[in-house]
Amino acid sequence: MILGGSKAQLSPTFYANTCPNVASIVREVIEQAVQSDIRIGAKLIRAHFHDCMVDGCDGSLLLDDDAANGIVSEKDIRACPGVVSCADILALGSQIGVSLAGGPTWQVPLGRRDSRTANRGGTSAIPSPFDDFSDLQRKFRDVGLEDSTNLVALSGAYAFGHARCITFRQRIGTDTTLDPTFSEVLAQICPLGGNDNALTNLDSSTADDFDNNYYTNLQNNRGLLQTNQSLFSTTGANTVAVVDRFAGSQPDFFDAFVQSMINMGNISPLTGSNGEINQLE
Repeated sequence: MILGGSKAQLSPTFYANTCPNVASIVREVIEQAVQSDIRIGAKLIRAHFHDCMVDGCDGSLLLDDDAANGIVSEKDIRACPGVVSCADILALGSQIGVSLAGGPTWQVPLGRRDSRTANRGGTSAIPSPFDDFSDLQRKFRDVGLEDSTNLVALSGAYAFGHARCITFRQRIGTDTTLDPTFSEVLAQICPLGGNDNALTNLDSSTADDFDNNYYTNLQNNRGLLQTNQSLFSTTGANTVAVVDRFAGSQPDFFDAFVQSMINMGNISPLTGSNGEINQLE
């Protein structure tokens, strides 16, 4: 897959004439959703990421046969039917969700069209919480995000939200890159034989804020997921210096995150006469 094959056709002003209020419409829906689900911003950015990692940013994960559980805001928008794509709504929703949680804001390049088909088999391209560092690097490299800054910056999306016990229980009491005290805390939340779907904070220090404490956690061996901690704990990895830089400077993290989100959003978008505008019911 080639990064940004249609990059030049995306623009923050794509809907200036056809749906000029699209960003404010999406923002209003998300602001309402946050009142009942503080996790909505984290859900949206992960949906956008998962969408982009499988055949590009084409909205295919929102098709009925491959719908994302818990993401309802896109389907509730009825303004500009047949004009604004679901893929663009995911991109806008990600930016808005991050900014509402205290993170940066940016001009989202728009103009994606939606896929007519989903690719369930292609979901193996999505990084797993159980991937080792080499697998993680390979999956990012396969979509043109091989630069270590992209990998570390985009992992910053785990600065807010929650994870299920099943995604990290195997580390408790066995993983030497997990702080022992933190491991004991996690054992209380996720005991052996406990509920796999029980949730805990991805960021144990500022759970619902989008900030650079996520990287400080990695420095202290308090990264919740194996893939997160591997960015700092893999001997000789070129990501270690990037983690240190972001832990030491939130502005550096925010600047890199914005650019990496734009890079990710440019993964093989459908534009022009390719794809369609899905109208989900």
